[in-house]
Amino acid sequence: MRSLSSCLRVWLIPLAALVLACATDNSVAQETAEDLSASATAVADESAAATDDDSDEFPYPLALQGPDPEPITPPTRAAIVQSICDGMQFMIESQNPDGSWGSARRTKSLNIYAPVPGSHHAFRTGVTGLGIMAMCESLAALADDELPDEQRTAANDALEKAQAWLLENAERLRRAETDALYNVWGHSYAIHAAICLHARADGDEDLQKKLGDMAQGQADKLRVYEFLNGGWSYYDFDGRTRTPSSAPFSFTTATVLIALKGAEEKLGVEFPQESVDKAVESLLRQRYPDFSFAYGEYLRMMPRYDINRPAGSLGRSQACNLALRLWGDENETDAVLKNWLDRLFARNGWLSIGRKYPVPHESYFGVAGYFYYYGHFYAALCIDQLPAAERPHFQQHLAHILMPLQEKDGSWWDYPLYNYHQQAGTAMALSSLVRCLPAESAPSSAAGQ
Repeated sequence: MRSLSSCLRVWLIPLAALVLACATDNSVAQETAEDLSASATAVADESAAATDDDSDEFPYPLALQGPDPEPITPPTRAAIVQSICDGMQFMIESQNPDGSWGSARRTKSLNIYAPVPGSHHAFRTGVTGLGIMAMCESLAALADDELPDEQRTAANDALEKAQAWLLENAERLRRAETDALYNVWGHSYAIHAAICLHARADGDEDLQKKLGDMAQGQADKLRVYEFLNGGWSYYDFDGRTRTPSSAPFSFTTATVLIALKGAEEKLGVEFPQESVDKAVESLLRQRYPDFSFAYGEYLRMMPRYDINRPAGSLGRSQACNLALRLWGDENETDAVLKNWLDRLFARNGWLSIGRKYPVPHESYFGVAGYFYYYGHFYAALCIDQLPAAERPHFQQHLAHILMPLQEKDGSWWDYPLYNYHQQAGTAMALSSLVRCLPAESAPSSAAGQ
């Protein structure tokens, strides 16, 4: 690759010759050519010196630039605790009799493509995994005097039922059709649930082994459903092949990679490094210099397409940055995470406008409603990556955004999806809010980060 200095010489010195050729007065031409040539040399030398001085600087300066959020009045711990308690109560009351969360029973005329029954197996497994994660973390985060005994008992009972359902049903999950792979969400969040339940089962080796085996089985299925060129998506409309062959999506790939890293570190789950490397390479192909991420590989050559721009990537960049960081990308620094957290807070309106819209991607910058709590959930996991002393600013802003959006029944939701959206949104919001509590009360790496 040419240095900046050589590039300047290539362009500026021929410019001097052009002026020389066009000048009518030879003396003027000579003087102008000499001046331009001298300028070209000076600029090139200055640029070369600057390049030498800046050789150790971060190679992606655009990833460190962005707006700062407005000052806020931070919510109190008591207010956050009350919000968590209300969300937990919703989860307790909305749990299915068999221990799972979510169902296909609330329908409307605007439903996404979801071939039965496999799609709903995937949705229910994913939502149940998120619910388990949220309830485990909430129970661990709240002190005895912050959660009434009756509610704590009910929450533990709900977890026992959810754990039994997951252990019995997770292994059955497959893709619904050759073109519909919603199961990748179920596998990923079942792994998160297994990590939390494994920690909760400390001292019970038999149960921990069952949970570890279940997580390994979910990872094995993710290996089967990895796309041909690396990474994951939930659609394969083009090839519809046994090994999915369409374009992987950035955020789906990130979701899987984050779950796999937690499973590897906390449960000893094994996954082929070759598959991880292919997925990481797919994410890197979709990352732009400002660390916005393309929606999917099929759009990666359209960096200024609305959904690929920073406002369209607000709900994806947190997960994608985190996934790359966890798998060793040294460019995913604390400064990058902090910049994209501040971007999320300062430009939250781009996501919020699309919240509760019934049609995907109908909002500005192609934002779909389902990115809202997803984006904040992974923002919370990014906060966990920062030094403890630097977290309060981000914790306060995140809680300040989420708490006013809680519904009267204690739930949160962003995109209508049969009867899964309230449970999924509430679970993600709860897992986010427990990370907004003071560090001494937050769960310790419950999601495997």
